[in-house]
Amino acid sequence: MSASHRRALDAPAGELVVLSRSLVEEVTEASRTSPRRRIIQPFHKSDADLLHRMFNVIQPDSYVRPHRHLDPPKAEAWILLRGAVAFFTFEDDGRVRDCLSLEAGGEHFGVDLAPGLFHGLVALAPDTVIYEVKNGPYAPANDKACAPWAPAEGTPEAPAYLESLREEFRRRFPEHR
Repeated sequence: MSASHRRALDAPAGELVVLSRSLVEEVTEASRTSPRRRIIQPFHKSDADLLHRMFNVIQPDSYVRPHRHLDPPKAEAWILLRGAVAFFTFEDDGRVRDCLSLEAGGEHFGVDLAPGLFHGLVALAPDTVIYEVKNGPYAPANDKACAPWAPAEGTPEAPAYLESLREEFRRRFPEHR
C-alpha cells in the first residue's frame, strides 16, 4: 500500500513518546493529503497490544461509516484536542439514538463509549484531532462490525448519507448552522 493510501502512519519508536504540537501538525498534514481525508497516528507498537492509543485526525469531507466493536467487545474513549465533531450513536435499525456536539476546549469535549454500540462521527471543523483509546488487539477481520444500514466507504451513496448526518446534527443543534 503506498504511503498516500495508508490508513495509519508508523508508530513512533521508543518507550516514551512526547505528544507535541509539531507531531499533531505532521499527522494533520498527512490527513489533508490522504485520499480518505483522515489518518491515524498510533502510539502502541503492535496490533497485538492490549491497549491502543492514537491520534485520529479527520477532515470534514471524510466519511466514517457507522460501526461497533462487538466481537470481541471493545470500549473506546475519545478526547478532542482540536476542532469539533458531531458524534452519533445509533439503534440497531439505524435510527439516531444520540447526537452530540463535541468541541475541543468546550463543555463537551469527548466520550467514553461502552462496547457494542453503533457509533460514528462527522468532523465539523478542518484538522480535527481526536486522541482515541480502545482495547486491543487489532485484527482487521473482526475489529469492527460496520452498520448494514449505512453505505460503505467509497460508494456513490456515502456522500448523501454523510450529508444526512450533517442535516440531523443541524436539526438538533440549530445554533451550529
